[in-house]
Amino acid sequence: MSEGLGPEGGHSQPAPTITVQDLSDRPAHTPLDRITPAHTLLDGNTPVAQVSGVVVEETSPSSTSSFELVDMEPAPPLYQPVQPHWFYCRRADSKDVWLPFSREDSERLEQALSTGGEVVVAVEGERYDVRVRERQRYAVYWEQGPSEVRRCTWFYKGDKDTRYMPYPEEFSTNLEEAYMIAVTLDEWKRKLDFPSGETVILHNPKLIMQYQPIALQDEWVSSPSEQTRPRTVKRGVDNITAEIPDGEPETIDHLVFMVHGIGPACDIRFRSIIQCVNDFRSASLSLLGSHYRRGQEEGRVGRVEFLPVNWHSALHGDATGVDEDIQRITLPSISRLRHFTNDTLLDLFFYNSPTYCQTIVDTVASEVNKLHSLFKHRHPEFTGAVSVVGHSLGSLILFDLLTNQKTGSGEADRDEGRNRDPCPLTCDALEQVLCRMGLQEHLGTLQSVDLDLDSLAMCDETDLTELGIPLGPRKKILSFIRKRHFPQEGRQGTVLLAPGLQAPPDPSEDSPSPTVSFGNQSPGASARQQQFLRAQSITSAVDYEYFDVGIGQTNGGIAKGQVSINYPQLAFHPQTFFAFGSPIGMFLTVRGLKRIDPNYTFPTCKNFYNIYHPFDPVAYRIEPMIVSESDLEPMLIPHHKGRKRMHLELKESLTRMSTDLKNNVLGSFRTAWQSLVRMPVAALPPVEDGETTAERSLQETESVHEEAESPGSGEEEGRQVKVGMLNGGRRIDYVLQEAPIESFNEYLFAIQSHLCYWESEDTALLLLKEIYDKLGVAFEQPQQ
Repeated sequence: MSEGLGPEGGHSQPAPTITVQDLSDRPAHTPLDRITPAHTLLDGNTPVAQVSGVVVEETSPSSTSSFELVDMEPAPPLYQPVQPHWFYCRRADSKDVWLPFSREDSERLEQALSTGGEVVVAVEGERYDVRVRERQRYAVYWEQGPSEVRRCTWFYKGDKDTRYMPYPEEFSTNLEEAYMIAVTLDEWKRKLDFPSGETVILHNPKLIMQYQPIALQDEWVSSPSEQTRPRTVKRGVDNITAEIPDGEPETIDHLVFMVHGIGPACDIRFRSIIQCVNDFRSASLSLLGSHYRRGQEEGRVGRVEFLPVNWHSALHGDATGVDEDIQRITLPSISRLRHFTNDTLLDLFFYNSPTYCQTIVDTVASEVNKLHSLFKHRHPEFTGAVSVVGHSLGSLILFDLLTNQKTGSGEADRDEGRNRDPCPLTCDALEQVLCRMGLQEHLGTLQSVDLDLDSLAMCDETDLTELGIPLGPRKKILSFIRKRHFPQEGRQGTVLLAPGLQAPPDPSEDSPSPTVSFGNQSPGASARQQQFLRAQSITSAVDYEYFDVGIGQTNGGIAKGQVSINYPQLAFHPQTFFAFGSPIGMFLTVRGLKRIDPNYTFPTCKNFYNIYHPFDPVAYRIEPMIVSESDLEPMLIPHHKGRKRMHLELKESLTRMSTDLKNNVLGSFRTAWQSLVRMPVAALPPVEDGETTAERSLQETESVHEEAESPGSGEEEGRQVKVGMLNGGRRIDYVLQEAPIESFNEYLFAIQSHLCYWESEDTALLLLKEIYDKLGVAFEQPQQ
């Protein structure tokens, strides 16, 4: 087939001259004047329909049996215009795949076409805009190249094709005109020869074939018979097996931003965050239709919008130049593995670098705020809440952002917090400094020893410890002192080296960032300053700060050990923070935080869920850091079809059976032993009034069973233990149920377990249940 006829051939081409031949057995007696101008195939304005007197033997029905079973009964000779449907092109696996719009979107595009002019139509939940005249589809919320759009009426499929492909619009128009003439005149077995060499034969309304010229066939075909295999041609989208998606509800109840983890790929198929979020959105729409059907019928349930947040491209783009720097020092061996490491695993190290951590955090916050503003602009009627989701490293980024949010309400307060330095360097009053750092409760302690701002700057950690100031506020004050007296170190990423690691400065270096200070350098520095530098020096390039965040912990705040950067403020207060496969617990432990205060909550977010797969090698728990005195099992996420998976129920039943058997054997052994060593009856404790010896034996047996079953009651008590206020007093750790095939070898499915959340219906249902519970919409378990 020619280039203009394939799915790639969307470009406009002049109307071809088409020769029509009558292949029927009866003579060509139909006069040309019966074909009206409305029924004529056109080359410009010239009628070119030609009826040949050549008689061609009719093709036997058996010759088409290898292509498709066809009903040979003639259709009624009444012409009905074909109903068009709009498709868009998507590149997948180095091939162009044509996918249909929903019927609602297709009708909107058809209506916009009839109005004329350049019209922009929002489609697919208003995440894309279609410029009708250009036939182009543009993404709204993320960077993506435009894709072609077609108004499709005729389709084809070859023997090796898995789906029908749409013809270009102009070619479809020519086929429709030929079909209209054949139906109107009731004359079939017509042959259409196109200038490009393609041939289409209209045998009857239900059997239409297209033949390609030999010159356009694949040169690797094995036999001449393969060269003559035609393509099946269908008219209208209703005659092909196209999965037309359902339209999305217009009402949006909730908005969720989803932040990815390390690397550009988010799942085992190496797909981008955009594709993974699309799958998660589709799963949520399906679950809303099955588990919230009554709410949809009553008009109380719309849909949840999920938008991806991409920060990897900004970190590895030309703006930072980090990829070029890393490439210069990368060894040439095992190049593919090293490229994967540089592009993926190094993101963990970048996040622990003050320079690149600032880039990552700024990118995530600015992208979320930009998407939020754009969404509000396109949906001014939206009044729902907003939540955030982080996968892997993305959850840690969101955790650090949320721990450093300000509680001020209103856009003005958030704008001020966005531009405000958390460590003010120009304040003149001690009270003002402490208030800006959130340490005003320590003002009385400092004033009791006559400390003003200047004398506070001369204090070291020992002095503040003697005053009884806790570790968190102490570190905050020391950071303020360092940045006040050495602004270059505090502002330009200075690395303070230990005195034993001194090195002479390179006078040829004129790069302003980062500046390196040495412990006993600085010609004008006083002895007090040198002592301060030595006390605050570190031996690595990462400068850490210890914050308190106002949670009242004496062993360091929850933000202890975070990289010393300026955390930007979000333009909204998230309702819930969901972490997928999160290493938050591990990072908090490595930073030196041993325990989370049970009373601590995020300043602007009151709900937090830590969701993980049991075989995920990157995931860690949170609850043991809050309730360390009890062995609390995580909450099991129910299967979206109800109850537990079959293999887990079987495993639990076998465990319970073995426990009961052991308890029964143990109880029988104890009873037999007691009967052997039992004293004479007279020595037994007296039986109370109204109690028989049989009742006493029954009570003893029951007590034995209660002792044996005591671990189960402990588990029940464990489920009722409060786990702090990080999730409003509710449970935090939620574990997915592994699939039956995953239970055979947990090591084999470890990597896949870390990437399974995007396609997990159980995870999506947990999010929907949390969202709609707050909206007062009841959850319904469908009948299986």
